[in-house]
Amino acid sequence: MKRKLFLSLVFTAGIFITSIAQWKPAGDKIKTEWASQIDPANVLPEYPRPIMERQEWKNLNGLWDYAITSVDAEAPNSYDGEILVPFAVESSLSGVQKRVDKDKVLWYHTTFDVPKNWKNKEVLLHFGAVDWKTELWVNDIKIGQHIGGYAPFSFNVTHYLNKSGTQKLVVKVYDPTDEGSQARGKQAVNPNGIWYTPVTGIWQTVWLEPVAKQYITRIKTTPNIDNNTVVVEAKVDGAAYGDVIEVRVSDNGKVIRKSLAAHGEPVVIRLDSPKLWSPDSPYLYDMQVSVIRDGKILDKVNSYFAMRKISMARDQDGIVRMQLNNKNCFQYGPLDQGWWPDGLYTAPTDEALKFDVQKTKDFGFNMIRKHVKVEPARWYTHCDKIGILVWQDMPNGGRGPQWQNRNYFNGIEAVRSPESEMLYRDEWKEIMDYLHSYPSIAVWVPFNESWGQFKTEEIAKWTKDYDPSRLVNPASGGNHYPVGDILDLHNYPGPDMYLYDAQRVTVLGEYGGIGLALDEHLWLKEKNWGYVQFKTSDEVTDEYIRYAEQLKKFIKKGFSAAVYTQTTDVEMEINGLMTYDRKVIKIDEARIKKINQEVINSLK
Repeated sequence: MKRKLFLSLVFTAGIFITSIAQWKPAGDKIKTEWASQIDPANVLPEYPRPIMERQEWKNLNGLWDYAITSVDAEAPNSYDGEILVPFAVESSLSGVQKRVDKDKVLWYHTTFDVPKNWKNKEVLLHFGAVDWKTELWVNDIKIGQHIGGYAPFSFNVTHYLNKSGTQKLVVKVYDPTDEGSQARGKQAVNPNGIWYTPVTGIWQTVWLEPVAKQYITRIKTTPNIDNNTVVVEAKVDGAAYGDVIEVRVSDNGKVIRKSLAAHGEPVVIRLDSPKLWSPDSPYLYDMQVSVIRDGKILDKVNSYFAMRKISMARDQDGIVRMQLNNKNCFQYGPLDQGWWPDGLYTAPTDEALKFDVQKTKDFGFNMIRKHVKVEPARWYTHCDKIGILVWQDMPNGGRGPQWQNRNYFNGIEAVRSPESEMLYRDEWKEIMDYLHSYPSIAVWVPFNESWGQFKTEEIAKWTKDYDPSRLVNPASGGNHYPVGDILDLHNYPGPDMYLYDAQRVTVLGEYGGIGLALDEHLWLKEKNWGYVQFKTSDEVTDEYIRYAEQLKKFIKKGFSAAVYTQTTDVEMEINGLMTYDRKVIKIDEARIKKINQEVINSLK
């Protein structure tokens, strides 16, 4: 009997090793250097949510079965092959690189074991993000669905698990890309120009987490440097009357404050002479949040926060300026689309994910505009730790009205169906809830240009009311209304200030787009474009500096922030500071850093 069991285990292990060995990136397009470092048996192994961390968890990333079927088909009995999760099915790193149109759905199948020491624990199944409509079955029992492609979600699967042995997980995903009304960012069925390859299915880490029957589901942290306090709100599933929330704050490993409040009440912590967070000094306080009943800790998570303030005020010349910690702060950074030639929406490794943020800081910028995409939680933690301010766009969807970028426009807005409007509102709230506690988030951007822009005044007011601790940029480069905190102009290629708002902050939300095509680093051999194109790095650097010198003059006249297009090349766009594969920095880094610092310091 023992010999049969041994042979069975050897056979099973052999199948698994063979399967791992057979995986390889699909297609022949350019790839990053990190693509070669991927271990299919250990994909993105880092804890996926460092702002709310527990000790125990299990990563489910790896090779799963997949199938593409008609939209009305039942779960398949057999599958088309294997896909490397969490890379979208259209990506090279998925090992599949197939399209899924609006008449098809994508199915996933995998199995997992629950560690024996999780007995008597609740088991949560987490998805970092899945694009777009997700339905789940555990052991052939449908447990729920989630709609939205950019925010994390989870299910308590405890009661659907077998008492022992292997558990079965089936996931169904539907995504009509730009043939639906949902948020989709730059995805297009027919990629060209500024529109890119579709992203369907699981594109962030899938993981299991054991928790107590009463467990923390969310932490909301809001600092106030004017009165030296931070407010911590903990949402707890299964809480009862009498439960207590305890917050411990640590400074360099030493607990400096402890405060308690009844569940449902905010915990208010006062700090003496707090250390403030800024790009120049990104100081983070460590925090432990616990749920206590009758003196016993039921659940606890490790977190962090920063003391910083985002606001605006008039300067000595009467110009409304952005402020950080009650001081004028010119926010300057690149348009960052977060696309990868091998993983599309998904960076190949955490090192790669961090790389773009660190290089942005190395270039001398202090801000990133995260353009019509939302990143995994670890990306925002990298920004928090490295010291980068973030403007967070809502990924666009729907259709746009007539574009009136150069006028204050109070005419027709996009007509969105009730379903489309509901999808927008639900997902924008979900994204804001997801990102509220990250100190790097400085600006919310509900609309980009006129893409899907609707009820601008109402949406801007709701956004500001929902989170008054940030500035609201109602429509970056879009149809302009006298609402929100910011008037945002777009102009290519060079800077221009063709409108000015004396009541709000005026910014240059996009400019630049200086192109340089490097033959061995192109997504396509032809049809590549930039707003202007040059043939050498020196020429690109010279033009960048020329624009920056123009920008400095406009800062004196009223600009309080600027966004340069862009961090990297993306598919057919060759106007990045780096190539799409991140293998070549296309500008003179030292000269760019020097001029960028001059731009930022022009308000100091």
